[in-house]
Amino acid sequence: MVCQKQRGEILTPGGPIFENELIFISHALPYGKEKDHYLGHVFIETKRHIPEISELTESEAEMIGLFTQRISKALMETLGMIHVYSFVIGDGVPHVHVHVIGRYPDAPREYWGVKVDEWPEAPRGADEEIARVTKLLKTYLMQHFRLH
Repeated sequence: MVCQKQRGEILTPGGPIFENELIFISHALPYGKEKDHYLGHVFIETKRHIPEISELTESEAEMIGLFTQRISKALMETLGMIHVYSFVIGDGVPHVHVHVIGRYPDAPREYWGVKVDEWPEAPRGADEEIARVTKLLKTYLMQHFRLH
């Protein structure tokens, strides 16, 4: 699915949040039986198809680190997140992608960490809402980091 998004075979509502020759950033999409998805769950993916973080070039690693920080700041400033997690699981998809996902202020403790998107009361959305969040994050990056 990662490669299909980058080739434009799977459309992400609102398009990519950011992309360059090394990385592709987009909001997570509903998957499986989901009709909607947790708002504020972003993927930072390498353009190059590699399965492990250990295979990143220094430039890719620097770009992922820089944009993990920038997306975290954007989530806090635009969606009011009070904490942002970043993690790589990599078991299901053999293509390096970092989950950057914020925690909303009222999230109960049992939904902190990797379970944050399981909180039943969390804001969720389908294409229209994901496109709105994508636009907010894109606009934030353009205004604060002069990205196009």
